[in-house]
Amino acid sequence: MSDQQELLRRLDRLNAIGVALSAERDTARLMEIILLGAKEITNADGGTLYSVTDDRSLKFEIMRNQSLGVSMGGTTGVEIPFPPLPIYLENNAPNVNMVAAYTVLNDCTVNIKDAYEEIGFDFSGTRKFDEQTGYRSKSFLTIPMKNHENEIIGVLQLINAVDPVSGEIIPFSEENQQLVESLASQAAVALTNHNLIEGLKNLFEAFIELIADAIDEKSPYTGGHCRRVPELTMMLAEAAARMDRGPLSNFSMNEKDIYELRIASWLHDCGKVTTPESVMDKPTKLSTIFDRIHLIEQRFELLKQQHETDLLRQQVAALKAGREADARALEARFQEQVQQWDADFEFLKNANLGGEFMAQEHLQRVKDIAAYSITNKAGERVPFLSEDEVYNLS
Repeated sequence: MSDQQELLRRLDRLNAIGVALSAERDTARLMEIILLGAKEITNADGGTLYSVTDDRSLKFEIMRNQSLGVSMGGTTGVEIPFPPLPIYLENNAPNVNMVAAYTVLNDCTVNIKDAYEEIGFDFSGTRKFDEQTGYRSKSFLTIPMKNHENEIIGVLQLINAVDPVSGEIIPFSEENQQLVESLASQAAVALTNHNLIEGLKNLFEAFIELIADAIDEKSPYTGGHCRRVPELTMMLAEAAARMDRGPLSNFSMNEKDIYELRIASWLHDCGKVTTPESVMDKPTKLSTIFDRIHLIEQRFELLKQQHETDLLRQQVAALKAGREADARALEARFQEQVQQWDADFEFLKNANLGGEFMAQEHLQRVKDIAAYSITNKAGERVPFLSEDEVYNLS
């Protein structure tokens, strides 16, 4: 294969990696695509991907070395035992002796032919590592990764370019450097986009959790409900997914389904944000901004007064006519009626506290009480209970 054909092959591979970067949604796999893609394009034996942290250091994210069989970080589940590299020393001086930190500080690519012959950087740690493992770290290519705001978010470092024919360690060529710089640029954009998406998701989730907390705080009767529902929902979903027999034996959820279910469970009560407290904390059937049972109590008193007035008129007429027995009979019937009204009010008080079911005879009694009538200020006879009161009491 000619040099031109080899370059075209690597360009095609670079494009394919770029497509894969834009499609990947998992951070660990995304970083692996970046490092493994760079190793493949340059035929490098090893490499490390660092991320710039908020405390101005370089965190080891992924390490690979084919000759030593080293595979750490990323999706391997193997923790990288090395501490982050400081970009600034304890005295706040720039850490220009370490090539990865130098790359960040100076926003430049560093291409080293032989680390042992390099006098500008401190490779004592590299030499010690080589002595312990029998490895020979020679050529280094270290490239900063910059986002859309030209901020360095990470460093891509490749070690020991290998000649595909002889198998010897060679320096990283100018062409390889340009290809990896292009990859690093695409990778930084992909990582930034991924981080922005994750940031928006986290913001959205924090917002809906805030809404849920506000709803829980709104009512002492439902406090904690909005937080319990997501936990119970996910427990039920996990239990259903474990079923290996019965109607749920084929039930399964992918990562997207699980996320959607979790968000839905957090949002299930969001409408309560605008629900009035009189509805949220409705202690009785007739409660609105106050308990209307007191209005009904006043109506019973008014009903008694109006009937007592009629009674007194009838008694006066009976006494004038000399019918004392009739007057006493009228009083007795009135007292019986008062006892009935008192019993009716006690019934409505209990019905107002209510439950989820009311017997048919009780429903009929509510309607019978509603059929009573009183005289309003305009002298009109009006029903004792409104349609809304009958509906709520039923």
